[in-house]
Formats: sequence, C-alpha cells, structure tokens
Amino acid sequence: MQPARAMFRAILVVLPLGILIAIGNPALAQEGEITGSVKDHLSDQGIQWATISVRDVTTTKVVASGVTDAEGAYSVRIPALGNYSVEAAKLGYGYYKTMAPEMIEISDTIPKQTVNLTLGGAEWLPYNPDEPKSAMSWESGVGKSYLIPALEIPTFLVLLNVYDRYAYSDLEDNGKKVYDTDLQTFWDHVVDGSWGVDTDAFDINQFAHPYQGSMYHGFARSAGLDYWEALIYTNLGSFLWETAGETTDPSINDQFASGIGGSFFGEALFRMASLVLEGDGGKPGMWQELGATIISPPTGINRYAFGNRFMPVFPSHNPATFSRVQLGANLNSTVNEDQSALSSYVRTEGSLSFTMAYGLPGKPGYGYTRPFDYFHFEFTTLGNTDNPFDNIMIRGYLLGDEYQLGNSYRGIWGLYGGYDYISPHIFRVSSTSLSLGSTYQWWLARAVALQGSLLGGVGYAAAGNVIQLGERDYHYGIAPQGLVGLRLILGDRAMLDLTGRTYYLTGMGGDDPGGREIINRLDTGFTVRVYGQHALGLKYIASLRDARYPDRADSHQSAGTVSLVYTWLGKARFGAVEWRGADYL
Repeated sequence: MQPARAMFRAILVVLPLGILIAIGNPALAQEGEITGSVKDHLSDQGIQWATISVRDVTTTKVVASGVTDAEGAYSVRIPALGNYSVEAAKLGYGYYKTMAPEMIEISDTIPKQTVNLTLGGAEWLPYNPDEPKSAMSWESGVGKSYLIPALEIPTFLVLLNVYDRYAYSDLEDNGKKVYDTDLQTFWDHVVDGSWGVDTDAFDINQFAHPYQGSMYHGFARSAGLDYWEALIYTNLGSFLWETAGETTDPSINDQFASGIGGSFFGEALFRMASLVLEGDGGKPGMWQELGATIISPPTGINRYAFGNRFMPVFPSHNPATFSRVQLGANLNSTVNEDQSALSSYVRTEGSLSFTMAYGLPGKPGYGYTRPFDYFHFEFTTLGNTDNPFDNIMIRGYLLGDEYQLGNSYRGIWGLYGGYDYISPHIFRVSSTSLSLGSTYQWWLARAVALQGSLLGGVGYAAAGNVIQLGERDYHYGIAPQGLVGLRLILGDRAMLDLTGRTYYLTGMGGDDPGGREIINRLDTGFTVRVYGQHALGLKYIASLRDARYPDRADSHQSAGTVSLVYTWLGKARFGAVEWRGADYL
C-alpha cells in the first residue's frame, strides 16, 4: 500500500434545507485547495450560488466556505492538514435519501483536489407529515398536491364573493344584485347560461381579472404543480367564478383574460417570487419571504400554511437576467383628431417602472425545458389617481428550442404567450395572445451586443377610449399583432432600447363586427451608467390609434411622453450574456 494512502468517501445525506454532499478527505497538505463543480443531476447544468462548506471532521466546525460561480464551479482554500468534509447545498433541490460510497486513493502530499458534485436525485423521500425532513420535490414531482389548490381556489372565490357582496351591495344588473349568488345561480349558468361579452369597466376586465387569474395560477404552482397543470387549474378557477361568482351571464372575455392571461401573469410573478427566495442559496430570511409574498401572495400563503412541505424553492437553473427600476419625470402631450374637432393638452407627472428579462439566451449550461424559462416583464405606474397603471406587458416562452449561428449569435425560437395592458391617457388596449417568434443575442463587436425579440401572432384584445360613454366604450375582437424589441448594449457604459408593438383589432369574436382599430406603440430610451448600479436616461413613448366604426365618426388619436429617468440597475452591467471564452475578453 502506498504511503499515506486514505479512503475517499462521498455520502449524500438529507438535511432540512437542501441536499448536502459530504466528502471525507483525511489527509490534505499544510494548506490546500479543493476545486470542482456542482451540477444539476437531471439537466447536467452548473448550479450557481450553491453553498460550499468545509468542515473539520473532528470538531465538525466549518473552517472554510465559498459559493459556486455562474457555471457551477468553485474553489475553496483549506487552512491546514487534517480530516475534512465538503458540503454542497442549495435551497430548492429537494430531499432524497441514497448512499453512494466511492473509494479513491489520495496522498497527503497532493495539496489540490478536484471534486465534481451533483444535486438532485431519483430516489426521493415522499412527503410524510410525520417525517420532519420530508418535503415535495420540484424535480420528481413527489409530494406535490392536486387537492390543496383544488380547495384553495374555491375558498379564495368564496371570500372574494363575500367581500364583493358588502363592498358593492348596491351594484345591480337587470334587477339582480351582481354578487348575490347561490347554488341555483351556478346551475342556471352551467345548464342554461348564454356566454357573451360583458360591460364591466376596462380596468376591471383587463387588469383586475387577469390578476385574479394569477392568484389561481399561484396557488397551483406553489403546491408543486407544473405550468401546464396550473394552467388547467387557472381556467377552471375562471370558469367557476364566471358561473358561480356573479349573477350576470358568463363572459367569454373574462375567461380569456383570467384563465389564459392570468396564467401568463401568474407564472411571471411565481418565477420572480421564487428568484427572490432563491437568493444566494441560503435559507430565505424574513425580508425575502415578505418580498416573495408581495410579488406572489399564493406562494407566501402556501409556504406559511404548510410549512416544510412546500418550503423547497422552485429551482431557477440559474438564468441570465437583466432588471432595472426607473423613476421618471414625464411630460405628456395628447392629441384627439376626428371629423369635427381637434383638441390637445399637455401635462406633467411622475412615473415608476420595473423591468425584468429572465433567461436571456446564450448562457452556457442554461436550457429551455420549461414554459417561461424565458420571459420579459414590464410594469409602469403613474403619479395620478385617475390612471395609476400605465402598462403591464408580459411575454413568455412556452415551447420551442435553442439555436446558434457561429460563435457570436445565440437564440431561442418557438411559441410565446403574451399579456399586455396598455393605458395611456386617452385610449387603451389590452390583449391576451399566442405568438411565434424568436429571442436572441448577437455580439456585433467585442463589447457591443444586440439583444432582441421578433414576434407575430394573434390575440383576443380590447381597445377603446378612456372616457366611458354609456355602459362601455371599448370593443373586443380577434387581434393579429406583432412585436419588435431591440436593446443595443455598449459595453458596461450605455444602452439603447427600442420596442415597437402593433395591434389590429378586428370585429371578429366581439360585439361590434363592423368596426376595426389599429394601435401602434413605440417605446425608445437611452441609458448611461453613471456609477455602479446608478444610471440616468431619456425615454420617449409614442402611441397612436386609428379607429373606424360604422355607427360613429372615425377616431384618430395620439399620445406622446418624454421622460427624464433615474435608473437603478439590478447589476452593474446591462445584461449582455457572455459565452465566447477568454479570447474575447
């Protein structure tokens, strides 16, 4: 036997907050180093922000620690000769029980060891309420619940109905109070109800209902169901509200907005809440839990109500992200032009916006195997009470594949889901859509990157004036639509944004088959990083509407906004993804 031979043994053990991989190494040099990688066992992708801890086997104290980088690699210095174990852990990678001993020979004269580890496994410990270490698994699906969201969603609807009964006790339609429902209401709507297009206010139908649908989706996702399963629950929740939540006839438009749009809205919120909980890989603190609950209330409710069972965090698989918060001072100009009048006005106001791009193409090791592994989210609120929500725009990858062209271009293509709510001061448009398209990054030069999306598809949309005339002064219809989004990144100093959207609202599927509308929106901005994550910028948004209906005068309207904005960047750079290797750096 060679001198100083030792036994190397790896044991996977179960701990309450993640899988720990323990490696016993009885003889390192006076000072040494352990390097290696941590990968997901299913996707073989490197796991970023996995925590590496080195323990003295004799004292069990942690003597060195570190975290993995974007590719899952790590390097930890060992302070002195001795017996050590190395633990790799990341919240969200479930809990399973297996023994995998491995024998290798090492010498105390070798100061550097390479150990490659994996998180995840196939032999999951099923959830058992009497077993404190058991919990659901996002990888295998063991421990997820179909029953819990099936109870939570109706409970949420009952509570919402009770609130509406008191808050809107005087609201009636055709002589009936809208929220005084009972079992007979449900039966009548299911058996004899005629589905149509309702007359609710634009913000109720196009914002409140999709957000309500996002709650259904969140209850299902945070109980461990995958996206497609949660989509079914979201649509069933919407159907239940339409048939049992109100005495009015069920609404086709609400089913689209809350059942489908709500699933797109809810998935983006669920992913962002999970990213907050994931953090740097440790146990989420109070502020992380609170932040995730604000973003996705059902996620926080299930984590609090069911404790350890739903405590594992949904694994993001380390997406490349770009985020920013912008605080702006806006100067708005508006023009109404029709056959009889020309009017315009100018106003100033403040704005607050948040943008996140999640899963940008090109990151080595990241894959697109789940819906919304890529999505883009935008939200803007204005400093006034008559129109507080200026826009909410979401597009997310559903199905497709990755592709590349040479060493400078990476992209994804396929089917995207979209939810848009756009409400400038004098007209507005909202759409729930499916589109085909691509999202990409192209390195134009060593430090210059172009990111973009090109989408074309069809949605079910609503559009019309802000000022309500009669019961409802906006229209529904099938709407072909398109999007071109570009972001030119100039190193770590500046960025130019340009996004164009167009909607062609037909009369098909709506209440006014003889009409049509064309709405275009152009959003441009230039941002310069001043210091660290702080930047200043200038934005310009132009929105145009051309509407023609047989029973009224043609309408031509435009709105423009110039904004001076302060920007806080989520990272000191602008989100360019690097994959080209050291020769380009």
